[in-house]
Amino acid sequence: MFRLRLGGNSLNGTLPGESLGSLGELMYLELENNNLTGSIPPEIGKCTNLALLNLAGNGLTGPLPPSLGNLTNLQVLNLQSNHFVGEIPTQITMLHRLQRLKLSRNSLNGSIPDSVSSLQNLTNLDLQGNYLSGSIPDSIENLGNLLELQLGKNQLSGHIPEMPRSLQIALNLSFNLFEGQIPGILSRLTGLEVLDLSNNRFSGEIPEFLTKMQTLTRLVLANNQLSGMVPQFGKFVDVNTTGNNVMYSTQNLPPASQRKRKSVASEAIIASAAAVIAVGLITLISFLISRRYYRINDEHLDTGEETSQPQVIRENLLTANSIHRSNIDFSKAMEAVANPSNIFLKSRFSTYYKAVMPSGASYFVKKLNWSDKIFQLGSHEKFGEELEILGKLCNSNVMIPLAYVLTVDNAYLFYEFSPKGTLSDVLHVGSSNGPLEWASRYSIAIGVAQGLAFLHGSNSSPVLLFDLSSKTIMLKSLNEPQVGDIELCKVIDPSKSTGSLSTIAGSIGYIPPEYAYTMRLTKAGNVYSFGVILLELLTGLPPVIGGTELAKVVLCNSAQQNKWDQILDFSVSKTSAAITRQMLAEEFQRNRTHSTSPDDRPNMKSVLRMLLNARVTCQARNCMVQDETQEVAAATSGGGEGLAEVGMR
Repeated sequence: MFRLRLGGNSLNGTLPGESLGSLGELMYLELENNNLTGSIPPEIGKCTNLALLNLAGNGLTGPLPPSLGNLTNLQVLNLQSNHFVGEIPTQITMLHRLQRLKLSRNSLNGSIPDSVSSLQNLTNLDLQGNYLSGSIPDSIENLGNLLELQLGKNQLSGHIPEMPRSLQIALNLSFNLFEGQIPGILSRLTGLEVLDLSNNRFSGEIPEFLTKMQTLTRLVLANNQLSGMVPQFGKFVDVNTTGNNVMYSTQNLPPASQRKRKSVASEAIIASAAAVIAVGLITLISFLISRRYYRINDEHLDTGEETSQPQVIRENLLTANSIHRSNIDFSKAMEAVANPSNIFLKSRFSTYYKAVMPSGASYFVKKLNWSDKIFQLGSHEKFGEELEILGKLCNSNVMIPLAYVLTVDNAYLFYEFSPKGTLSDVLHVGSSNGPLEWASRYSIAIGVAQGLAFLHGSNSSPVLLFDLSSKTIMLKSLNEPQVGDIELCKVIDPSKSTGSLSTIAGSIGYIPPEYAYTMRLTKAGNVYSFGVILLELLTGLPPVIGGTELAKVVLCNSAQQNKWDQILDFSVSKTSAAITRQMLAEEFQRNRTHSTSPDDRPNMKSVLRMLLNARVTCQARNCMVQDETQEVAAATSGGGEGLAEVGMR
């Protein structure tokens, strides 16, 4: 057994130590949000292949067993929301592959181990809601990959040491016993977004350096002993200073929620109540009317996509191509996106409009919605800079932005028009030309591999695909694929998910297995997604079949050679069984793009080389035969050796 996932049920009782200890190959153990009691059995330390252990949200008690330190392959350890007691075992700090450690909302005491600095791969450390005391160890600065540090609701005190400069998501020191002035060393956290120092004993003035932290979006200083004038923060920073003796200048008033006066409180409540009742009645009436005439279905186009032209903040041409620069008309494009009839397709994160310019040329105008993408407010300028970089790329198999328009709520990106739509549509919905021939499938595989190899090519700043699937590959023709959505990794941040949108990187069926515990975009993850696309081209099947991922279906059938025929796409003419069998054999036995282990996957340059060599080798050995009879003869009369090197034709 490799994976045991029983989370979110009503299981009770204790963890069976002896049984768990016998599962030596177990990699994922998820029992979160049940009613389990008792302690963690020491036998858990025998599951040395565990990469993810999630026991959060139960009623587990007792100390944390030192045997957890034997799980040397562990990358995620979630034990929050239980009743664990005692100190944090130093053995846990020897898990050098650990990336996420969550021990929050327990009853742990003692101090934070100095040896925590040995967790060099740690990205998220959550110890809030315990009884930890003492000071934060100075060695915490050495956690060079740490993105989030949650230490709130403990009994920590003493000086605040230098924090890892890598912190981005949050630094939470609230509800502790820190005192004195807010330390200036926090100014080094130039990428931090949330800083919570509330409910401590900080005194003195609010330091000016906090206003210089460019990425800060939320600052919580409530319930301290701060005084003096509040410095001027940017309008996109949410600052909470309630419970302090501070003053605001007339140009720097706090949010209305922080400066209500008792003299108007009752009037505000009455007015708000009346407004809520009125809005409620109007909403109810509108809902009943709309329900009478409309049916809401997320799978269909929303006719209310745009009702008026958006207010433009910035527009800019990115391409140096004089033809595109003369063709693109921003006003005409904004007219097109205001009309729902111009919607060409909807992807998971975008809406594509077809915009016909005054010259007669057609372009894609793709809309991204800030609010849906957990996009950091006030970052229009930063995103514009990213688009400037992407616009300088040059590869015929990548959808390069030609221009953009930024508005308050959306971004509109301009691309060359792809009349054939997506690869998914052509493969699984069908086209007027019938099934996609193998020659086209091979060209598409080569083209997508070339595009990905190009995007991954820069070691300093490779472009990773947030969602690589057959639905994000556009076809200018049946032989010209283009990899799309290259800008999404600059827009979407899964760590800022509000629950209104699933921000998991990738579509179902294309997500690499390791993403379940790393939650990181990687080149190896993109290679896995490309492997699934190859399988789609080989089999003609969708990425998920009856709830089972295509990669698993093919893996199961490919183990037995006599079952290859059941999964290959034989609707394609002029392709022999020998050739197509070898396509699948090569894909599984040699390419290994969809290997469950990221370390076993080749990089995209190697994959591209394999695919190109397949054609060259086949031509060199005279395997490019014209009909099935010749192909079978070649395979049975010595050509088999050449076919053994063929990945796809």
